[in-house]
Amino acid sequence: MKDGFIKVAAGTPDVRVADCEFNAAEIIRMVHEMEEQGAKVMVFPELCITAYTCGDLFWQENLLEEAKVQLVRITEETAEVDAIIFVGLPLEYNGKLYNVAAGLNHGEILGFVPKLYLPNYNEFYEARYFTSGECLDGIVRIDRSACKERYGTVSKEAYEEEIWISPNTIFTCEEMPKLQIAAEICEDLWVPNPPSVAHAYHGANLIVNLSASDEVVGKDSYRKSLVSAQSARLLCGYIYATAGEGESTQDVVYGGQNLIAENGSILAESRRFVNGVIYADLDMHRLDNERRRMTTCQFAPDLAPDGQDISYNEAIFSIKKTETVLSRKFDSRPFVPGVREERERRCDEILNIQAMGLKKRLAHIHCQNAVIGLSGGLDSTLALLVTVRAFDMLGMDRSKITAVTMPCFGTTDRTYNNACSLSECLGATLKEVNIREAVNLHFRDIGHDPEVHDVTYENGQARERTQILMDIANQSGGIVIGTGDLSELALGWATYNGDHMSMYAVNASVPKTLVRHLVRYYADTCEDQKLAEILLDILDTPVSPELLPPKDGVISQKTEDLVGPYELHDFFLYYMLRWTFPPKKIFRLAQNAFAGEYDDETILKWLRTFYRRFFMQQFKRSCLPDGPKVGSVAVSPRGDLRMPSDASAALWMKEIDQIQI
Repeated sequence: MKDGFIKVAAGTPDVRVADCEFNAAEIIRMVHEMEEQGAKVMVFPELCITAYTCGDLFWQENLLEEAKVQLVRITEETAEVDAIIFVGLPLEYNGKLYNVAAGLNHGEILGFVPKLYLPNYNEFYEARYFTSGECLDGIVRIDRSACKERYGTVSKEAYEEEIWISPNTIFTCEEMPKLQIAAEICEDLWVPNPPSVAHAYHGANLIVNLSASDEVVGKDSYRKSLVSAQSARLLCGYIYATAGEGESTQDVVYGGQNLIAENGSILAESRRFVNGVIYADLDMHRLDNERRRMTTCQFAPDLAPDGQDISYNEAIFSIKKTETVLSRKFDSRPFVPGVREERERRCDEILNIQAMGLKKRLAHIHCQNAVIGLSGGLDSTLALLVTVRAFDMLGMDRSKITAVTMPCFGTTDRTYNNACSLSECLGATLKEVNIREAVNLHFRDIGHDPEVHDVTYENGQARERTQILMDIANQSGGIVIGTGDLSELALGWATYNGDHMSMYAVNASVPKTLVRHLVRYYADTCEDQKLAEILLDILDTPVSPELLPPKDGVISQKTEDLVGPYELHDFFLYYMLRWTFPPKKIFRLAQNAFAGEYDDETILKWLRTFYRRFFMQQFKRSCLPDGPKVGSVAVSPRGDLRMPSDASAALWMKEIDQIQI
């Protein structure tokens, strides 16, 4: 449970129809199997103690009594298991029969949650046997003496106990109060207004569903999308356990399609038609953080969504505080989809968002010209590609795009030639302004020795370039297109009032790890062999501001040698801003994601650099030019990041200093 992680399981046991003793033994066996894997929340299918397909046997009193005996047996024989366990059974109360989920923990029956929506169509005739628990709120008496007579001593001194039965029950973990669980049963999820909606509004952030859903062609896809969508809609974890082999196949077949979802993502899915267990590591802190951010979703209010006052029962359960051994693998490039088809779709969408943003700006100010500083590097290449797309959308002549190359002390032949070739290939107007003389004159004016290659030496070049771009834009009645990306803004790797400034920053929310894929996608889809070759050579060029003189004609200043690997910084940025995780948790996730790629010392070194620079450089982000947001992380002071420029990093740096490796 460290860092909010908790291992959960959904299991489909082998069952025999109406053989409660056999079914209970299988459930107990599977509970211990889950225990060995570290699961703390265990969910079994609907009516799993009797099997779902008992039909009119549900009217038989001995079946109902045997189900209660076996419920007590399961409770007793799993008393030493450190978990909360949900099982399903038929339960009689006040002369009516209910389809219920029972929550068990350390030998206690915590409560019964009845099913609300009873199907009565096709092969399902639950309303023939069961009553909806919609208005149910009472006490069920369970006698453990029958279990004692058959299986030996029971742990409870009093054999008869009173247990709450209500659909409005939330199971709260004593050691981890932010873990709040609610249950719904099969059909409850499939209705227009599932009870899990009200449960979430009253604080539940993990929904368990005990189900028995049959298999017909195509139903598996719909079921999966339903579980995924509900977990996203409610910003919750969702564990779906359904019946499988062993149920009667008189008219239908049950496939055991168990699912575990978290905020719209399917973390685990079982093979159909094979009974077994699936596991996943749910991140409850992540869900809690997301709910806190989403102010339009007012969870845990005094009133339910429909405006009716609903009183909820709270059942407290206990789980020992342990560190969850993560089986979940975190993507080291969270901004970049791993599947090629999805990555290509995403790249095309981002290019269109960037181009549409610029298109609107150009049209609104009646601007016919654009000016870009083209270095031959990735960022300015992407900015030019986006500008070309925007001009094409407007039906404007590409020659009205002025690509300015401004060689100086650090420019290499490779980047210079690529900049020239790219401009020519795309039909933009190339303009060369060598700034060496102007920068040297400026150094003389301010009394700076050009042999001293310090920050003044570097930033003097960047500001001279920005001045030239602005003035050329004035000459042509155009606007300067910014080239800096999200990763550079996060680290403050920009010259204030140099490349930091533009009139529209098309790359402002595109992280460096994604820039490469956008350019690669363009190369793969442009259907122009010459252009593709230029783009591929740019992709192969080391990332560099080229502000220091090259050595033997080769780039001498590599950005990642100075500030660290961008894949690490993008990872840190994503989990810090998107999920608001603290440094210790981000470090743990980075260990998981970059195992075999970076050692712990390297990760910690650059994590410290990231936080130090992120806080120190906020003043640069507080006055950013306009630019389109393309993803879930952005640093615009008018939108996603409203952070004071003088905020102290002490709290975060202190936590980093406490990390042990």
